Amino acid sequence: MPHRTLLIAVVVMLAAVALSANAAHAVWSGLVIAENVPQPAQIPAELTKFEQTLKDLFGYNQFELIGQSNKTLRTGEEDWLAVSKYFSLHVDAHGENEAGYTLNLTLYKEKEILLETDANLSRSSPLVIKGPQVGSGQLLLVLVVNDDQIHRRRHAEPSNPITAGWYRLRRVIHRILP
Repeated sequence: MPHRTLLIAVVVMLAAVALSANAAHAVWSGLVIAENVPQPAQIPAELTKFEQTLKDLFGYNQFELIGQSNKTLRTGEEDWLAVSKYFSLHVDAHGENEAGYTLNLTLYKEKEILLETDANLSRSSPLVIKGPQVGSGQLLLVLVVNDDQIHRRRHAEPSNPITAGWYRLRRVIHRILP
């Protein structure tokens, strides 16, 4: 009997750890200069996953990363900056919803506000916003949820948090018990 109680306590603790680990998502945000040049440089590693999408959508052949930030969202109430020499992107997370995160974005050129908007950042695809012309190129604001668990899932999880938690708990139990 004491072994069974101990096993149940361990399963509950592991489930809590699994649920809390899945609740935090890393969000990468970047300031990118897109332009057409005769000899394009290699695309930054942070953008390689969606290089062709960027090329198809915006028609540029080179993408230069001029500022970036990585932030782990634990509560959905964090804010951060991606900063370059002249531009900065202030991101204020207003919480999590079924599709991803609700954000308020403010783009600054030095201290002047160029853009302020609310946006939804999906967990499954990047958010790319076309900014102002910069020289012969275009400023792009790119935000991506980097969560390896999302990419490893074979089936989409239901949007109901109780059902999703139950599925996670079942997976943890199946990993522990043969």
